[in-house]
Amino acid sequence: MNIKHIFFDLDHTLWDFETNSDIAFKTIFEKHKLPVNLDKFLNYYRGINQEYWKLYREEKITKSDLRIGRLKDTFSKIKVTVSDDLIDNLSVDYIKVLPNNNELFDGAIEILNYLSPKYNLHIITNGFNEVQYKKLDNSGLSSYFDQIITSEDAGVKKPNPIIFNFALNKASASSKESIMIGDNYEADVMGAINNGIDAIYFNSKNEQVSHTIKSINTLLQLKQYL
Repeated sequence: MNIKHIFFDLDHTLWDFETNSDIAFKTIFEKHKLPVNLDKFLNYYRGINQEYWKLYREEKITKSDLRIGRLKDTFSKIKVTVSDDLIDNLSVDYIKVLPNNNELFDGAIEILNYLSPKYNLHIITNGFNEVQYKKLDNSGLSSYFDQIITSEDAGVKKPNPIIFNFALNKASASSKESIMIGDNYEADVMGAINNGIDAIYFNSKNEQVSHTIKSINTLLQLKQYL
């Protein structure tokens, strides 16, 4: 492999989104004194949030639809009545609080220290600008990355080939000397491969995938490839 540039996804790959999100909800529920069983809420929210992000990636809903709809649907599922004003306030507070919690996946810092002297490292993320940069700064990850490419800057989301071409141009990289690492098979792995970029699937849940796909279960396993 003649790799010079490594593009990482952020959420669910380096930054432990589920853990940090759970903490954020605990904080804002306590702030607003919501009489809601947090575990029950989160049990439904995680799946609903994934569904909304899929629609967002596919350009079927707006950013506002995602931020409000995932909360409305979850409260509806657990049969808790919440006013539109409170849902709006919760959505705003969630975005403010989320980047204050910065649990990383095991081995994240170790693998970045291992890779950074050898490669140019970059981020490609579908997350919101106002949150992603704070996550990177607050978690101590910013210093490892040369270019931060967000879907809002590119105007499209992974797996759209436009964002990968945008990232390559911004990093002054060619597809043949680049590799993408991410947890989302459709957006990160197939999005990169379909654009001529090699990819490694961060398969932390150990799902069954084709033997033709490079796959790791922990970040430190990247040493087998890079």
